[in-house]
Amino acid sequence: MSMTDPIADMLTRIRNAVGSKHRRVDIPASKMKVEIARLLKESNFITDYKTIETPEGKKVLRVALKYAGNTPVIRELKRVSSPGLRQYVGAAEIPRVRNGLGVAILSTSKGLMTDREARQQRTGGELLALVW
Repeated sequence: MSMTDPIADMLTRIRNAVGSKHRRVDIPASKMKVEIARLLKESNFITDYKTIETPEGKKVLRVALKYAGNTPVIRELKRVSSPGLRQYVGAAEIPRVRNGLGVAILSTSKGLMTDREARQQRTGGELLALVW
């Protein structure tokens, strides 16, 4: 059976791993998920990520979660746009997440980028997720 929303599945796996205080989480890999992991690493929400191949030949994205002492750096992950209801924002309507402490992940015509990068390049797009 195919998954209808793989990005929501990725965010849920990370959310569950953070709640259980795991050090890392394995997610089925795709180009979009690797780009989301890259943005999370650049924004200092995760320690590292890498793509590995299982003995069965499937690619898996391994995400190393980040903690400040015993508290997780990721407080909340929220999926905004879904396959059933897409949420698009223009360059002027890009939200500020927690007054700049969080990050909004957008899918634009120039690729995936954070809210700060999208504002600098004056481009809007699909609002995928909010992280803080």
